[in-house]
Order: sequence, then C-alpha cells, then structure tokens
Amino acid sequence: MSEIPYIRVGTSYFKIVKAPTISGEYIEILIIWNIDTIKQDESKDYISQIPKYDGFTCIPNHINYQKEYGTFFNTYFPLSNVPKEGKVDNTLNFLKHIFGKQIELGLDYLQLLYLKPIQILPILCLVSKQRATGKSTFLKWLKQVFDGNMTYLTNDSFSSQFNADWANKLLICIDEVLFNKEELTERIKYLSTTNINKMEAKGKDKREVEFFGKFVLCSNNEDSFIKIDADEIRFWVIKVPKLTSEDTNLLQKLVKEIPAFLFFLQNRELKTKTPLSRMWFTPEQIKTSALLKLVRHNRSRVEKELASLLISVMEKFDLEQINVCSNDVLNALSRTRVKTDLTEVKKIFKQNWSLEPQSNSNKYEKFVIGYDGDYLMNDAKGRYFTIKKEFLLQNFDDLMTE
Repeated sequence: MSEIPYIRVGTSYFKIVKAPTISGEYIEILIIWNIDTIKQDESKDYISQIPKYDGFTCIPNHINYQKEYGTFFNTYFPLSNVPKEGKVDNTLNFLKHIFGKQIELGLDYLQLLYLKPIQILPILCLVSKQRATGKSTFLKWLKQVFDGNMTYLTNDSFSSQFNADWANKLLICIDEVLFNKEELTERIKYLSTTNINKMEAKGKDKREVEFFGKFVLCSNNEDSFIKIDADEIRFWVIKVPKLTSEDTNLLQKLVKEIPAFLFFLQNRELKTKTPLSRMWFTPEQIKTSALLKLVRHNRSRVEKELASLLISVMEKFDLEQINVCSNDVLNALSRTRVKTDLTEVKKIFKQNWSLEPQSNSNKYEKFVIGYDGDYLMNDAKGRYFTIKKEFLLQNFDDLMTE
C-alpha cells in the first residue's frame, strides 16, 4: 500500500506527495488528483489497486501512530523524528531560558503534548518587550518537533470564519498576537477547553469535528496583547528574558537534538503526575507576575481610580486597612471625571476583589472629601467592606509608580 502514492476517499482521488520546505525538509501533504490523469500516468488496472476509504478522520498519536482507522484515512501527520537516546544539553538550556523557574512545568507541558496529545492544556503565552529573546526560535523548534501538526496563524486568520487549515492541528501558534476585541479572547478561551469545533472551508458547509488544539501566543506587547480579567485561569503567561548571547546556529543545534529530546520525554517522570484540573495544571501553578501585570493593565479606569483613591486615604491617615460602603466610594468618585454607578462599584468589590460586606450594619469611620478636596473621617453606620492596603499594593503596584 505504501508504494502507491494515491488514495480514494469517498468518491475523490488524492495524491500523497512530499512537499519541500525552506529548511530542506519535506512534509507530507494530500493533493486532489484527477482519475483521468492517474490513468494517463499509470494504467486502467492501476486504479483498482488504489486504497479506498469512506472518509477522513484525525486522531493524534505520537507513540502508536496509525495511518488508517477502519475505513477512514488519518490526516494527522506522523512525526518525522524517531526517539533515540542522546544528549539534550542545548535543548534543556534553551527551555530553561524560556520557562525560567517553571522549567519542570514547561517540560511537563511538552511531555504531555508528546505523550497525551488530546489532554487539554493552558494557553501558553510568551511575552517580552525586548528583541532577541528566543520566542520565535521556540516556535520554529516546535514546528520541527511536531511537523505538519503545528501551524502558524495571524491575528486576521484567527478572526476569520474559515478555519479548515487549523481546526485539526495539535498546535496553533500566533506570533505578534494582538487581540483587541473581546470576542477574540472569548473565542480562544472557548477553544482552549472544548473538544468539539465547527470546521468551515470556503464554499463548503460547516461540519462538526473533534478538537484537540493547543494555543501558543507570542507578543512584544506585555501589557495588553489580549483582554483578560482577574479570574482568568486559562492563560500561562511567561515573560522571556533576552538571550545572554546570540547563537546564529541555535535552531540547528536544537533540531539536531530532537530525536534525543523525544527519547528524554518518553522516559522522563512527570512532575505533575496526575491532572490537578481540566487543564492539567492548577491556576496557582501557572500564575506568574507576567499574568498579574496583564490583568492589572486590563482593569477598568473606574477600578484603577477606586484603588488609587483608597490608597490615598489610607496613606493620609496612616491606615493599614479601611472600611467603606459602596455609596461612600460612589460619592467620592463623583468628584472625579470618572463616571460609574453603584452596580459597578459593588461588582468591583465582590467579583474583582472577592470581598463581602459585613452581615449586619455596624459602626465604622467613613471617609469623605471636603469642599477643599481634603479627606475627612466621620462616624457612620452601615454594612461596610474592609479593604487592606497590602491587597491594593500587591494588585495595583503600577499605580504606585505613576
């Protein structure tokens, strides 16, 4: 069967060809072929020897790969590199540079991609304002490891309704990502946890397919490449430092070690041995300072103004915490140019800051802004929220430098 480069799927004929790449490698692709052309090139009797399938399927497996499942042809690509014991020094050093202190989690992530390709994993985001960090090299290396099962997308292609070119890929990588629309964020969040997607190609009807894709995003915009809120648990954001020395042959060295690295992954013991969440890693494990910085930047102007106001009051009266009712801050914010309402203020306290008011109405010291703009403290009674200065300093440290 392997000697015949044609297949028939349903009523259509395809030729299996090896397309050359710039790197000098070859990737296997299917091209629609005309039956009359096959007869001209071969013979009429040759047609009967062509393997026949009822349809396509896409089942990822890197260890026990199968080209066909029953009467269906598997469109998932076999890996070109075969595991072989050897040195992986360059690869491990490079991955330590990418993942930093989270290197063991990074190796777990790559091991799960290789051994458990259908496992849901977090959206990996590599960010840095600096150039020459190795982010692009990491993507190129992933492409060499997973071959045709990884694809590159642009911001425009991801937002397009047509997704037939990436709906069955293991890795979907977007370089220089900038999602400034909430619907794009919601789309990638949905796809990162679903196992079903709608595939749509130009001129063809949508069809439901199994989805196992993992997203890798790279951006030079650390603060606002995507819109996420404080409760987001799907994103693993890593700030990648600049490489200490530039090695123009780094990618070639990494590619040379791929067989040995696959052998290493096959024999390595996972640090996180069992899934601790549906995305394998817990939110605490993948929480980073880069993620917190992104979340802080995405806070609304009202939330930032509220935090700044409370910090100013606490510093004026040398307080470590302050008690406030929603109406207190609403009245104070009305003295600024920020427009808000009681519903938004309560949402910030309860949802964004995870605070609960007192169960009963109690006495507390209420801050007010005098006619001269100075802060005053008066006795009051109400179901107040308690906000600690430490919480604001930890979550709004960008306001401290303004």
